[in-house]
Amino acid sequence: MPKIFADVSEKEISRSIAAMFMETMNEYTDSDVIIIGAGPAGLSAGRELGKLGIRTLIVEQNNYIGGGYWVGGYMMNPVTVRAPAQKIWDELGVPYRVIREGLYATWGPHACSKLIAATCDAGVRFLQLTKFDDLVIKNKRVAGVVVNWMPVSALPRNITCVDPIAFESKIVIDASGHDSVAVKRLMERGYVKWKGMDPMWVEGGEDAVVNYTGEVFPGLIATGMSVTETHGLPRMGPTFGSMLLSGKKAAEIAARKLKEVPQIPN
Repeated sequence: MPKIFADVSEKEISRSIAAMFMETMNEYTDSDVIIIGAGPAGLSAGRELGKLGIRTLIVEQNNYIGGGYWVGGYMMNPVTVRAPAQKIWDELGVPYRVIREGLYATWGPHACSKLIAATCDAGVRFLQLTKFDDLVIKNKRVAGVVVNWMPVSALPRNITCVDPIAFESKIVIDASGHDSVAVKRLMERGYVKWKGMDPMWVEGGEDAVVNYTGEVFPGLIATGMSVTETHGLPRMGPTFGSMLLSGKKAAEIAARKLKEVPQIPN
């Protein structure tokens, strides 16, 4: 039988994986921006920040990234956007159909994979199977996130106790979707208000989620469905233009806020 592949040992493969993983852990425990959630809003924000050379880490509780962008509504995988969000598809090279003026559709896997690749190309790093646990707050300002392995949360409390670890950052973006985990954690402590999502209204919901994207507490920016849940906005269903544009706006706000953050010595 002819030999095809190079001679590589099992231990070399394991060492390579561990070394690259620890590279992310070492380099990104001090990030410029940490994004919670790797759905379309989080990816869009990460891509824009990465293009600006801003050190950005995205943490995602699932083993995959992309969120609901992989599939549209009702487990059917075409996804739609309304103008002007198709311009982002143009930037990414996503082919799409013109349903009518102002409404565009494509296959979710194609749109999602293009956005993931573009975000990686921009230099953004990811930690998957990583669950948000809490925020780091210093001097009344969000200064990072506390995380743990996602599988830990599935274990019975009486047989395990695994302490989380912290990553520091100058800005945190809550792109965790309906869960809006960071905003809710602040709400539980009485720092901010959280309203929950209103019933569906596509036009009003999409406009509002972009318009309301912004800083909800010093150092914490809400984007995507986290904005909807935080401010009590209408849901917009399986159309993703507002997610993409909200993520882009969140990145613009974060880039601007970074210039205002006091520099703290390491």
